[in-house]
Amino acid sequence: MSSADEHNVGAGYRNGGAAMKESIHRGCSPPPSRNDSLQGEVQAFLTDEDQLHTYDDLTKVNPVTPTTVLRCLQARYSVKVFYTHAGCTLVALNPFQPVPDLYSLDVMKEYHCAAQPQEFKPHIFIVAEEAYRNVRGQLEPVNQSLVVSGESGAGKTWTSRCLMNYYATVAASTSVVKSQDTVERIERRVLDSNPIMEAFGNACTLRNNNSSRFGKYIQLQLDRCQLLVGASVQTYLLEKTRVACQPASERNFHIFYQMMKGGTDDQRKEWMMSRDQRFVWLPNCEKAIEEDCFVETVDAMVHLGIDEEKQQQIFRTLAGILHLGNVGFSSSTDESQPCGLDEKSKDFLQSSAELLRVSSEELQTCLRVRTLKAGKQSVLKPCSQAECSVRRDCLAKVIYAQIFEWLVAFINNSICAEQATWSNFIGVLDVYGFECFRINNLEQLCINYANEKLQQHFVAHYLRAQQEEYVSEGLEWSFVKYQDNQSCLDLLEGSPISVFSLLNEESRLNRVSDAKTLKVRLEKELSGNANISWDKFSKVPHFAVAHYAGRVNYQIEGMVEKNKDPVPPELVRLLQESENLLLHQIFTDKEAENPTTKGLSKVTVVSKFKNSLESLMKILHATTPHYTRCIKPNPDCRPMTFKKEEVIMQLEACGIVETIHISAAGFPIRIPFASFVQRYGLIAGHSGSHGVESEADGGGALHTEVEKLAGVALRDLPREKHKTLVHCGRTKVFLTQTMLDLLEDQRRRILSGCAFAIQCCWRRYLCRRRHARRKSATLIQAAVRSWLVRKQVQRWNTAAGLIQGTWRKWKALMKSLAEAELDDAKDLMEEDAPVMSSLVRERGSVQLSTIQEPVTVRGWPMGLALASAPSITVSLTATGFQKMMSVMASINLPSRRGEYKVKTNQCTQELASIRAQPKGSVKLHYQRSPLLYAHRQPGLKSNVTGLNEILLEKTL
Repeated sequence: MSSADEHNVGAGYRNGGAAMKESIHRGCSPPPSRNDSLQGEVQAFLTDEDQLHTYDDLTKVNPVTPTTVLRCLQARYSVKVFYTHAGCTLVALNPFQPVPDLYSLDVMKEYHCAAQPQEFKPHIFIVAEEAYRNVRGQLEPVNQSLVVSGESGAGKTWTSRCLMNYYATVAASTSVVKSQDTVERIERRVLDSNPIMEAFGNACTLRNNNSSRFGKYIQLQLDRCQLLVGASVQTYLLEKTRVACQPASERNFHIFYQMMKGGTDDQRKEWMMSRDQRFVWLPNCEKAIEEDCFVETVDAMVHLGIDEEKQQQIFRTLAGILHLGNVGFSSSTDESQPCGLDEKSKDFLQSSAELLRVSSEELQTCLRVRTLKAGKQSVLKPCSQAECSVRRDCLAKVIYAQIFEWLVAFINNSICAEQATWSNFIGVLDVYGFECFRINNLEQLCINYANEKLQQHFVAHYLRAQQEEYVSEGLEWSFVKYQDNQSCLDLLEGSPISVFSLLNEESRLNRVSDAKTLKVRLEKELSGNANISWDKFSKVPHFAVAHYAGRVNYQIEGMVEKNKDPVPPELVRLLQESENLLLHQIFTDKEAENPTTKGLSKVTVVSKFKNSLESLMKILHATTPHYTRCIKPNPDCRPMTFKKEEVIMQLEACGIVETIHISAAGFPIRIPFASFVQRYGLIAGHSGSHGVESEADGGGALHTEVEKLAGVALRDLPREKHKTLVHCGRTKVFLTQTMLDLLEDQRRRILSGCAFAIQCCWRRYLCRRRHARRKSATLIQAAVRSWLVRKQVQRWNTAAGLIQGTWRKWKALMKSLAEAELDDAKDLMEEDAPVMSSLVRERGSVQLSTIQEPVTVRGWPMGLALASAPSITVSLTATGFQKMMSVMASINLPSRRGEYKVKTNQCTQELASIRAQPKGSVKLHYQRSPLLYAHRQPGLKSNVTGLNEILLEKTL
């Protein structure tokens, strides 16, 4: 059982378990002959008060007694240390005040990244990390359950919230970018389910401002990479009677107060809830608590995908329930007439009908008149005043219960992952604590029955099963006495006769329930069970059950009716016809899923709760449990206040002392031989397959293999310590946590060495491959570069040959052209002047003087100055582009006192060549000629080079 259950034990124990306390003392106290010596040891242990707070694990306390355990917890609580190990469980003391940085993100990372979290200070994160590592290590059974128990106000809800925050942080962290958005969405939705569940399922009670009025088991779904991919919520027995009946000085569910205090003016107008409005079902409305945060609930609804229209339908329905609570009935003088309603009640009934979107006349009729079936005939019968109130309360309870179930289903649809996407889960169980009030009825009986089942799970899984296994495996073990509650469970659920079977039988009979009749049957059938008793002098029918946490009196009056939980069909039909789409959908689907049944086949509240609890226990038995026991230090929920009487009752009732005894003297870890060899065989140099094969040789060979492994693991420790750390049974190895840590450390070092060797080989291979590739790349690059150079040189050689050939041809051509264009001076003198036609004279000649007829002049090649130019008219014939002005400018003809003047009819000036004609004429050509590059002013330079030199060779 979880710490919560143990705490619950304490609660019931405090409320009437003096006899139980004595019984527990007798069960776990040492023999009388040792009393004196034990008291001396206790006094000796308690002498050093300054060191008591240093005991972070109560198994180190010597001797282990309720007194020594209590004093250690008190010393740790006084120095603000709220977590302490107690063997296989974690004890959590509620500080009743915020503790800075105790649950911060840095603390989460510190415990998550630690090599050995057990070496750190005790914390709820150690339990969470141990479960998470079991999933990662795939230790059978892989699925984990965290059972959080304790009485109301011990801090179970807060502890469960911390566990969910831890897993949403460490199991959702991933570096895969593509899945980061999905992970964050799932994480946020899982955490946002908490405010909604607490708002609709928790209430302020005398013991706790945020008491869970239902049980829930949250499955955090993990994929193969141990990342959070979804979650699901299973709920158990919502205390729906609180909607219509609140115990004295307690409140209704949080959501009603959130609406009253956090709704806007427009919303309150829509809900018909004025500021000064008072509702009967909303007591202690003036009390302000931290949970009255309407905005947080609405934000969580938005994040989970509940749209604004659905929110309006939900809140209008809740407002309709509150108005329905203000409807009062007055008895009628005429039994044939329905009960009367005053004016205020009529107004509230009208408002409730409008909010529920049903007909006010039909609502009034359904509350005051019931329909009886007589064969095929229907008979209307007016209800009494009490019956009208019951039908009104029944309508409110069934509406609220179905709204709550719809929310749970919506949350599951929003956050639950498909079966194919997750492989394992970690479950967090948060249930109501053990309850014992002045008046206890069916709700308290079911709640305490659930705590009995969880306590039995703890007893069966740890206290009894471990000790029995020690004996069967051949360990030398003296049994530690503990309190076994199996007889109480037999009383409540046993077969064939039990409290539940008699209650169901009475509920299924078609007759008016009678408390006295049920009491008589209980006395007759169960008088032989020592766990049930009756106060014969009490006028109120009741029975008392001796629970593991104390004796509780249960009032029989009304128990049968609550077990029937009848819902008049008229009310169901009314809600099915509602114009509120949500109500119409819920009750239409509900009718389709669960058609009306008759007779003995009708499911009662006890049967339904028992079946759901059995399914929960199957899940717990198929998982590895981790227990956290929340302790309530004082009954008034005052910060940093430690009441010894309050704490000692919880410690003794839930079996903490016995747990410490067994944990200190026993071996909490048990591993079959084959699994042990398979996991730790590498320590002795054997592979896992070798250990499994050895199993075929018989248990003796496998036992020898295990002992050899244990000897190798313990070779550095003294021989006398071996038996205190490990014991080889007949089929299993029994280990302490220290031995397990030692084995895991050695295995980790060996695997780390193997991983290092593999990494070295792999890196050497990569280095060699990188070197070979670099060498190959260098060779390829050298070959390619040499080929490119050769190709380039070849192109250069080809181009050079082509240029040289072309140049030689061009040079020879120019030489031949120069020889053709430059005539000998003697030939020029002997030649007569050509006769110029009038057309040539008109188009191509320029006048140099006033001489009427042209005369023959000597023609010179370009680049030579014309010395002593005569005052004659020279006829120059130009062909091609006829750039006359450029030619005259290029040869730089000197002007003689204005005796001649050069004129041309060309529009541009370019370079042209001079051709000497046999008749004395000069023709100008603009073709591709080497003269283009000739010096234009040779007279200005002392030497002549280039083409001018070639030309001068023929003329000078």
